[in-house]
Amino acid sequence: MEKSFMTKLARLGEKAPKSISTPKAIPIYMSSSFSFNDVDELEKVYGKEENGYVYSRMGNPGQDALKEIMTSIDEGEEAQVFSSGMGAITMSILAHVKSGDHIIADEVLYGGSFQFLKEELRNFNIEVSFINMLKDNIEEYFKPNTKVVYMETISNPLMEVIDIRVISEACKKHNVKLIVDNTFATPIICQPLKLGADVVVYSATKYLCGHSDVIAGIAVSSKETMEQISHTAAIYGTTMSPFDSWILIRSLRTLELRIKQHSQNALKLAEYLQGHEKIKKVYYPGLSSSSSFSLAKNMFNNNLFGGMLSVDFKGGEKAVCDIIKALESIKFVPSLAGVSTTLSYPVRTSHRALTDDELIKSGISKGLLRISTGLENIDDIIAEFDRALKQV
Repeated sequence: MEKSFMTKLARLGEKAPKSISTPKAIPIYMSSSFSFNDVDELEKVYGKEENGYVYSRMGNPGQDALKEIMTSIDEGEEAQVFSSGMGAITMSILAHVKSGDHIIADEVLYGGSFQFLKEELRNFNIEVSFINMLKDNIEEYFKPNTKVVYMETISNPLMEVIDIRVISEACKKHNVKLIVDNTFATPIICQPLKLGADVVVYSATKYLCGHSDVIAGIAVSSKETMEQISHTAAIYGTTMSPFDSWILIRSLRTLELRIKQHSQNALKLAEYLQGHEKIKKVYYPGLSSSSSFSLAKNMFNNNLFGGMLSVDFKGGEKAVCDIIKALESIKFVPSLAGVSTTLSYPVRTSHRALTDDELIKSGISKGLLRISTGLENIDDIIAEFDRALKQV
């Protein structure tokens, strides 16, 4: 029977290609759902008797390929991918707490994380204690209902480094999950799971992607913990799209090369800026003058310290605004970790939700400018800053 155009258009072209060769690059599996021959096949997939996919919110071949890479480089057992970094952070936290529970968090965090912990979790009747993990004795803050400790490998935006091993030991003593945001470091510089963390989370939008063209998040942990997080994520619907999974796989192929170049450039820029007369302080863990230098050198891989640094200008907010205007090619962008060098002003972007008192307590001044060092020739980056600083 001859089929109509509409029937042909709706039904043909769905078969997998028959070929003894395989594609060099992984295909993009842009399918929201998957078909079965009968109910028994569906039941076997749901029951995990057979490998297969049902609905891309719960799993997709492209997502699984990305999970395989991240699980391996973070030396975990399982991973999950999310539609944003905040998706990875919120799902990893919510999977481990319920009404009446308590969380301990570092007081210097990415503004979105701080806001979620401070404000959103109130709706769940979850208490959060913010502490200075560099100075405070964390042992004094554990309660019988403490379920999670949350921190960053390299704090945003002060670039401070906390000893994950020390915090991990305290968490294990109290049977509490340690979740570490490793966005600024990436697995190339630090592998928190090897240092005792239970869950490592990323805004994959940043260095894991590295090209400013994807919004995504990733979490890595043990198989048991990731099953719990994945279940929560499937319910909330924070799953990464198949296309973004493909883009991230492409980007990860060059991660180590990029991180080395970002780190080398950042160190040279930090060394140049720390001696400038118009700058009060440079925050970068790779500087020997940094209070985090010894720990970072001991805890980080490959003698790398990341591509992020912050600069506190003597002229305060006016100096920050002047330098942003004076720089020609280096753009003011409320994000980080792209190919080119960019600037961000934390008090007006990532940390704008914090009150003046919270900013002061966290040590974030109105003269603080965060720099995401790119992959350009470092001499060109320094020369542009040198020209701009003369105008401040």
